[in-house]
Amino acid sequence: MKSARASGTLALATLAAIASPHAVAADTGWYGGVNIGQSRAKIDNANITANLLGGGFATTSITNDDSDGGFKLFGGYKYNKNFALEGGYFDLGRFGYTATTAAPNAGTLNGNIKLRGLNLDAVGVLPMTDKFSAFGRAGLNYAEASGSYSGTGAVNVLDPNRSKRDTNYKFGAGLQYDFTQSLGMRAEVERYRINDGVGSKGDVDLLSLGLVYRFSAK
Repeated sequence: MKSARASGTLALATLAAIASPHAVAADTGWYGGVNIGQSRAKIDNANITANLLGGGFATTSITNDDSDGGFKLFGGYKYNKNFALEGGYFDLGRFGYTATTAAPNAGTLNGNIKLRGLNLDAVGVLPMTDKFSAFGRAGLNYAEASGSYSGTGAVNVLDPNRSKRDTNYKFGAGLQYDFTQSLGMRAEVERYRINDGVGSKGDVDLLSLGLVYRFSAK
């Protein structure tokens, strides 16, 4: 009996020694995925008003179109259970505004901007259970802001198409639930700092759901 128990204990110890490297390997390796959601921009109405006033136009009202659909494609490498590097492509959608000016220079200024680019983030992961984890991210985004502008009435736009490419910060946080060792689902919110084509900086938030696939899961 003692021999049988000893053999069983030895077998379990051997099994643990064999299994433990695989458990560690499940926390490392390459992964990729896609997120889709809602984006919302903070349009700089004060700067729009100031620019119009500099041209002799008094603004009476501004109507904003500040939300759209957005998505991102991402890939990364997880170094251990608590840290990963992640990069990808994002498209935050299109936003716009209409500014109305007062007489005697009555008219409207219409602006539309499309935002997309690349990002690189450091991701910190906090496992909460075997399947559930929280994570935070901080990094850089390189975004292209493609803008088109038009006027009506007394408002005449001399340069209707402008674009700007620049690097700014981004950060975010989220939760992840793993259906299997290979496939998980994410819910997250991110903030992108963006330069537009007319000298303004603003924040665009992306609230999204996504799927993540681990290529090296055991």
